[in-house]
Amino acid sequence: MSTITGKKTAISLRKILNLVGKLDDSPGIETPRERFRAFLKENVQEVGQIRDYIEECLRLSGDQYNRALQDLVNHLGSLLGFEVQFGRYHGVKGEIGFDGHWKSPTGSRIVVEVKTTEAYAIKTSTLVGYIDELISEKRIPAWDKALGLYVVGRPDPKVNQLENAIKAEKRIDQLRIISVESLLNLAEMINEYEVDHEDILAILLPSGPTVDPVVDLMARVIARPPPEELPLEVEPPTEIGEANYWLTPVRSEPEATAEQVIQTLVGQEQMYAFGERTPGRKHLKPGDWLCFHASGKGVIAHAKVMSRPEKKPHPKVQHKDKYPWTFRVGEAKLYLNDPVIIDAEVRANLEVFRNRDLNKSWGWFVQATRRIDLKDFNILTRRS
Repeated sequence: MSTITGKKTAISLRKILNLVGKLDDSPGIETPRERFRAFLKENVQEVGQIRDYIEECLRLSGDQYNRALQDLVNHLGSLLGFEVQFGRYHGVKGEIGFDGHWKSPTGSRIVVEVKTTEAYAIKTSTLVGYIDELISEKRIPAWDKALGLYVVGRPDPKVNQLENAIKAEKRIDQLRIISVESLLNLAEMINEYEVDHEDILAILLPSGPTVDPVVDLMARVIARPPPEELPLEVEPPTEIGEANYWLTPVRSEPEATAEQVIQTLVGQEQMYAFGERTPGRKHLKPGDWLCFHASGKGVIAHAKVMSRPEKKPHPKVQHKDKYPWTFRVGEAKLYLNDPVIIDAEVRANLEVFRNRDLNKSWGWFVQATRRIDLKDFNILTRRS
């Protein structure tokens, strides 16, 4: 562990992989694969640390990071309350080639297939075949106890090939898709809220005729904020004339990635849009500054607010009904290909994380628009 401003930060994934060696399917208890999995089991129990490692995998390319991502997703399964059997990195004749086999104490089984991206065609028959083989070998009782789950690292909102295939083949009750970001959020819910393993199953497994379990879960989450989270407004808004500084998430839509949204709205149209319930919308004013965070990437742009939000839907905004409050921005700087990554090193220097464990869940920080101070804004936008 390294120390920054008096706080411990986890060793980077790159250094860990350099220490354990090349991940492959070589048998033995002292192989790089087994050393890496043992390291995760013994040293990585905080979801924030797993989030850092997964985001590092998705930023970097190559077999080493693709294989590490597979192991990290399986390790995440254990934190969700499953007994996890790790799969092979590459299939071989005579062995079932699943990426992970998750066993629930309730008797349900989830067979996992990890995909870094949806850019390449994925045959659903492969995952279905794995489950059929596991049933044949009596390692899964029957299909009514099984689910095939695709975990996708970088979902492509324009592709939807996998979702379309599942619908066309009428396998909605057998196969499901979840982004790795959403899987991390589920793990954070277990850590921070009164959410248990059976609640997670209610979300992952195809819904039965009764929706009460999911509604009950939502009610508990709404009723109990995370114990360590700061309120969205750390203090009352500043007086007129004094600048406020904001961090706001930018989500990919089916029609465009987060980067494309910022390129179009902030870069070209010099405007942005908020929803009816976006925190801080009523306090935003000319002279304030916004920085924009893309999930799994980092802060990709910042700009100065030039007008108050008005309910005037803009033709370039996707889903104008969801984001009808628009305002002008200026002095924009975009760094879409060189984002500011909010890793443990950066968090160690942010005031909002003062006196916090840097490896604990931190997704709350980037999941809603929030006011931050000037020091943190400068760090997140490289203005310091």
